[in-house]
Amino acid sequence: MKENAQRILANPKFQELVQKRSAFAWTLSIAMLVIYFGFILLVAFGKGFLGTPIGSGVTTWGIPVGLFTIISAFILTGIYVHRANGEFDELNRQIMEESK
Repeated sequence: MKENAQRILANPKFQELVQKRSAFAWTLSIAMLVIYFGFILLVAFGKGFLGTPIGSGVTTWGIPVGLFTIISAFILTGIYVHRANGEFDELNRQIMEESK
């Protein structure tokens, strides 16, 4: 068991998997932080914009901007899951096959 774990850790594909997955996760995390903190800063300093009605209705710009913030979290999660189920799972399968 221990030598199997050492073979996996020494596998160049494992190092590739860790590097790619980590870089991708950080990229998506930073994107979400920019969106979220951008929204918070807009709430703090752009109340006039967020309170401006869209057209002649009662809906203000704050509603679609808030919805964008929430929906973007789901979209970024979906992007990660799609890549994890494709590229990352394939690399993981190859690593497991080579470690037998």
